[in-house]
Amino acid sequence: MPPRSTPTARQQRLGSELRKLREQSGMTVQQAAALLGVDRTRIPNIESGRIGITAERVRTLAFNYDCPDTTLVDLLAAMARERDKGWWERHRGMLPPGLLDIAELEHHAAELHTAVTTHIPGLLQTEEHARAVFDTADPPLPEADLGARLELRMSRRRIFERDRPPRYEAVIHEAALRMQFGGPKVARAQLEHILEQSGSDHTTVRVIPFTAGGFPGAGQSFTYAAATIAQLDTVQLDTSHGSMLLDSDMKLRRYRGLLDRLRGLALPERASADFIHALAQDL
Repeated sequence: MPPRSTPTARQQRLGSELRKLREQSGMTVQQAAALLGVDRTRIPNIESGRIGITAERVRTLAFNYDCPDTTLVDLLAAMARERDKGWWERHRGMLPPGLLDIAELEHHAAELHTAVTTHIPGLLQTEEHARAVFDTADPPLPEADLGARLELRMSRRRIFERDRPPRYEAVIHEAALRMQFGGPKVARAQLEHILEQSGSDHTTVRVIPFTAGGFPGAGQSFTYAAATIAQLDTVQLDTSHGSMLLDSDMKLRRYRGLLDRLRGLALPERASADFIHALAQDL
């Protein structure tokens, strides 16, 4: 099978975790290739996600790398067994890969923790609000591209329709809540939708008011996607050049700490709901 031209973020993550295990063991690429009975060039392709690997071979490598974490090995083997393409793959070639990576990340997360300052989180946006946001793109989006982005954003909400949806926490700054994309009517419907969603068992919404003053990470929006084990957690950053995924131990610790500090500035859940309700009534 030829190498993948565009491996998904999850395929790349599986490869990078295998590379970490190999490097921690002190084993060379040549030695790893010998374990599998393959050419040495195959190992870099596996570790970059460009070539797949079977669950059995994942276990073979992990055993010979002396990996003691059986839970991690089981999860990596499960990732290797994934063969079905996600619903987001139908947009590949039409939309930037970073947008598809977000949908894939959300789909596989056990928990999602989002902190935003200038935009409503994508998973909480109404279709009218999302369209109004896309209408502000500069240069303007082609109609076909706009439609595909809108469909992707709305489809991402399917994770909440599952029998066991992921726990979702959103910490939203007052500035984002006051942005009237699409005008007052659309903005009010958007706030009411957030209130409706925050009333579900799996979703928590908390507000950082202007009165909280300055805070760390101001102007930055990110999502912390928690996996079954912390080693497989991922941080997704929104940047002016697109989405960025981080998974180093140092970065994960940093953003866990940042989330804790933002929670300390945010209003409690009930007070946040009252705050959002008051904003909606003013529109």
